[in-house]
Amino acid sequence: MAEDSSSIGRRPSRISPTTYGGQAVLEGVMMRGRRWASVAVRAPNRQIVVRSERLPVHLYAGWISKTPFLRGLTVLWDSLGLGMKALMFSAEVAEREDDQESESPTTDSKQEPQSTTFGQTLQWTTVAFAMLMGIGVFFLLPLGAAALLEFVVENTLIVHLFEGLVRLGLLVGYVWAIGFVPEIRRVFAYHGAEHMTIHAYEAGEPLDQDHIGKYSPAHPRCGTAFLLLVVAISILLFALIPTDNWWVRIASRIFSIPIIAGIAYEVLKLGGRHAEHPLVHLIVVPGLALQALTTRYPEPDMIEVAVTSFETMLQLESSSASEGSGAANEATAPPLS
Repeated sequence: MAEDSSSIGRRPSRISPTTYGGQAVLEGVMMRGRRWASVAVRAPNRQIVVRSERLPVHLYAGWISKTPFLRGLTVLWDSLGLGMKALMFSAEVAEREDDQESESPTTDSKQEPQSTTFGQTLQWTTVAFAMLMGIGVFFLLPLGAAALLEFVVENTLIVHLFEGLVRLGLLVGYVWAIGFVPEIRRVFAYHGAEHMTIHAYEAGEPLDQDHIGKYSPAHPRCGTAFLLLVVAISILLFALIPTDNWWVRIASRIFSIPIIAGIAYEVLKLGGRHAEHPLVHLIVVPGLALQALTTRYPEPDMIEVAVTSFETMLQLESSSASEGSGAANEATAPPLS
């Protein structure tokens, strides 16, 4: 539906101690709760189009969401699919003609085009390809670089450290390089709008431009910080697997990914809850620093989109909570984008 300006500035009504997450997309923001996710996108005619989707309860509000380490892996896996759908929707909106956008946008997902079998196949094929590319570039390529170093350096610890530094360099270099693409720079600004909106909500502030604008675009639960934690934990974990067998090394890099993801998620969750603790702060600071590459201060109309997405999700969450079914339990949400 079109933006209802009367909702901007309203103090949110908190329904539970839910930890909210989200993701920036093309000209928009996706916000996620424990039962609903909403994505708001600025269409070419400047209207805001919103689509919402009910989340699988067993994953976001069931026993999996309360099981340490397992919750991180399962929720993050689901986030890949949900995030891809949000990106595909934002691309679809961006390609629409203005005369098609003249109709009133809606938050009712039933009135939006439904996913086809082909669309779902394409979505998960894209996710699988992205995962394979990620494993190859960020896990196996550094291992190959370390293998070359091993021809001249016999110290295993130095070789493992070098592998980790190559992995870190690839991560930082990648996010730095894509930041020069104009479209990605706008996504990074929407990324900042997403974080700032959630900052304001978590502080109990009204969701308006003045209150949201005073917060930092960096957030301790950001997915960028999660990736940095994955790199740091992988250095420590792989150092504990000393072996001369390269097949074992390759297998360890692939099959340890779920373990690393589970540990990283728990550390990220701890950092989000206790960011002011001196020891936890040392863990959080590098992730916040890296977000200087993946976030920008947003324009006012970007904040408007983020608030539309967040308030739509909150309204749906409130309706779901009134239906009962453990509304007082803490929910688990994925990292912010």
